[in-house]
Amino acid sequence: MSIQWFPGHMHATRKAMLERIKDIDVVIEMLDARLPGSSANPMLAELTAGRPTLKVLNKQDVADPERTAQWLAHYNAQPSTRALGLDASVTAPAKALIAACFELAPLRGGMVKPMRVMIGGVPNVGKSTLINTLVGKRATKTGDEAGITKNEQRIVLADDFYLYDTPGMLWPKITVPETGYLLAASGAVGRNAYDEEEVALELLKVLQQPYAHLLEARYKWGLAPGAIAAMPDHELLDAVGRKRGALMPGGRINTQKAAEAVLNDFRSATLGRITLETPAQFLAWQHAAEQLQAQRDAERLQRQTQRRSDFHASAKRRKKT
Repeated sequence: MSIQWFPGHMHATRKAMLERIKDIDVVIEMLDARLPGSSANPMLAELTAGRPTLKVLNKQDVADPERTAQWLAHYNAQPSTRALGLDASVTAPAKALIAACFELAPLRGGMVKPMRVMIGGVPNVGKSTLINTLVGKRATKTGDEAGITKNEQRIVLADDFYLYDTPGMLWPKITVPETGYLLAASGAVGRNAYDEEEVALELLKVLQQPYAHLLEARYKWGLAPGAIAAMPDHELLDAVGRKRGALMPGGRINTQKAAEAVLNDFRSATLGRITLETPAQFLAWQHAAEQLQAQRDAERLQRQTQRRSDFHASAKRRKKT
């Protein structure tokens, strides 16, 4: 299954961002610290190319600290880029963003040249919570659901610091399959765009080796980490269902309820501090997707060439007759 979600308001957001970026000094991209590569929007990177960028790994308090350190190093090594880890509900770290923006654009500041910053990210990544923390009041709507913010908002954080908040936005075609599943697992994708059972199975597949001990601590199966790591994903889902009482008549497992339990346990951090990908894993997924796309493009070109050749051959035969 390919997971895609790009509703109408995201088209409008893209157009608005394209117009707004002309006046922007720094771009803040909010990332989910549990999936920092998959939650980085390639379309946002394309729209804001050439602008200094601050990558904010939000929700770091529920992410794996060792993997967060790897991702911060990965992004901090990129040109014109800084990266910070953050829990958007904590005031002091949030205010550090303002200082980081001035470091990225040191010639801005003061009433004559106020700092103009655009903040973007995938849906449900925590932008609105962060902004409310920065402002110190409920400036924007928040909620544990993708697509809460629908329009751009201009927020004055200081006399010389203007922040433009944009709605959460995905991109028209998610070409890395793993990215689609992880975004769905995190809640960044609308619920009508994916099958919960399939996403839960993919999530368990990702979790079962590095975080087998957390699965055991949560569901108390009485299994060793090695046994959990070796189980097929559908057996893991059944085991969750049995432990959570997701049973139907005859003792059959209600896999839909079991899937909902797995997704809720991950999203609420009940499972513990988890990061679903490392930089090396994500780059490997990207490379595989690029190779597959190149193969498809080559096959498409070959078919088009063959059709043209067949057409010309047919035309020649008709002329002779």
